[in-house]
Amino acid sequence: MELHRLTAHQLSDLIAQKKTSPKEIAQDLLKRIKKTEKKVKAFCFLDEKDVLRQCAELEKRTSHGALFGIPVVIKDNICVQGQDTTCSSRILKGFKPPYDATCVRRLKQEGAIIFAKGNMDEFAFGSSCETSCYGPTHNPWDLKRIPGGSSGGSAASVAADETILALGSDTGGSIRQPASLCGVVGFKPTYGRVSRYGLIAFASSLDQIGPLAKDVQDAAILLNVISGHDGQDSTCADVKVPDYTKALVNNVNGLRIGYPKEYFAKGLNTEVKDSVETALGLLRKLGAQVKEISLPHTGYAVADYYIIATAEASSNLARFDGVQYGHRASDFDNLLDMYAKTRGEGFGEEAKRRIILGTYALSSGYYDAYYLRALKARRLIKEDFDRAFKDCDCIVTPTSPTAAFKIGERIDNPLAMYLSDIYTISVNLAGLPAISVPCGFNEKGLPIGLQFIARAFEEEVLLRGAYTFEQNTDYHLKKPEL
Repeated sequence: MELHRLTAHQLSDLIAQKKTSPKEIAQDLLKRIKKTEKKVKAFCFLDEKDVLRQCAELEKRTSHGALFGIPVVIKDNICVQGQDTTCSSRILKGFKPPYDATCVRRLKQEGAIIFAKGNMDEFAFGSSCETSCYGPTHNPWDLKRIPGGSSGGSAASVAADETILALGSDTGGSIRQPASLCGVVGFKPTYGRVSRYGLIAFASSLDQIGPLAKDVQDAAILLNVISGHDGQDSTCADVKVPDYTKALVNNVNGLRIGYPKEYFAKGLNTEVKDSVETALGLLRKLGAQVKEISLPHTGYAVADYYIIATAEASSNLARFDGVQYGHRASDFDNLLDMYAKTRGEGFGEEAKRRIILGTYALSSGYYDAYYLRALKARRLIKEDFDRAFKDCDCIVTPTSPTAAFKIGERIDNPLAMYLSDIYTISVNLAGLPAISVPCGFNEKGLPIGLQFIARAFEEEVLLRGAYTFEQNTDYHLKKPEL
């Protein structure tokens, strides 16, 4: 049996029936990785001995959690105690956290196997997984193309059946966009639903950890495990967490769905538009009430995001200076020279670009003109969603304006790269939950994603809509040939 092709819930059933074991699952995945990883390059780190050690420890456990024996890849900006966690940046090479992120600790409590560290754009700065110091990850559907970013390694590993589940982080679409381009499910929870303790920050008011999975049911199971209040994160909401698997009903009868006209304007690839419109037609046929809505401030989202995100990034990355941990320049004359050379050597081009942009936006004389104005625009974007949700239960849009583009195609054109997230950014600015599910393929056989957006802390609505769509299509069952 090819265990690597199964979902987490299928494997959990087999484990419960004693038809397989965590060790057998891990060994099957390791065998798969030896065949595919040289092509995909989804991982920064994989310690086979540690994986087997975890399996041996699980055999001693008397109680089984929801993810007992299920391998989970962790994005390289989420801390795992004693394991390299570098944000795919030279400046953090060799850093081994002395503690687990809250989400990792909860996974371990449930008996999940912390399987590998997923490659990513450096410090999550990118939409293609090309800015990593370890080199780019390749899309399993076409190895000459990008997997999306910044959680490209996590998404590609799920698509390539190199893992069962993965965690990513989403600041402006970094879970949903790679999920779309790799043909898997990507879930960005409400801001504050999942603790950010142990997530190395990009933009603190936007970042959110979430699942990448083979189907919606697996995403719901993983979200159950990682969600909930955490006193170690002051931004983590003290809101009751429902059992998300109870929202998995194949029924959208009466569900009010809005599709924003601004998301179907110039710039949207024709094949993506056709696939999304076909999906809306199916949802209407299944009983949903589908109507056009307007989010009038959508056109400001990209500019707004790249002011707020870079400003927060420049502040968060100030701590990486070669003094306490990570890379330090070997040849310097004084403390200031050490700072400059360490950061010059340690950060890549995109990281430097965002630090400079953010520092400029926060500098004296420009704060009011840029950052403060961006915060006001953010409020207008949030109010657009508030008005829309008075007349609809969820919003459906494309996840990405195009399918996966070729490696190297946009790396020297930052503006073109930034526009890759045009349909996902607004969700982070408004702090809302969203999920991307496969909804078709283009003529080259590349996946296309469909995005569901809901009110804050109404993840169940997303799961109902996404699960119903998935149960009435077979896009999520298709696999790339590797």
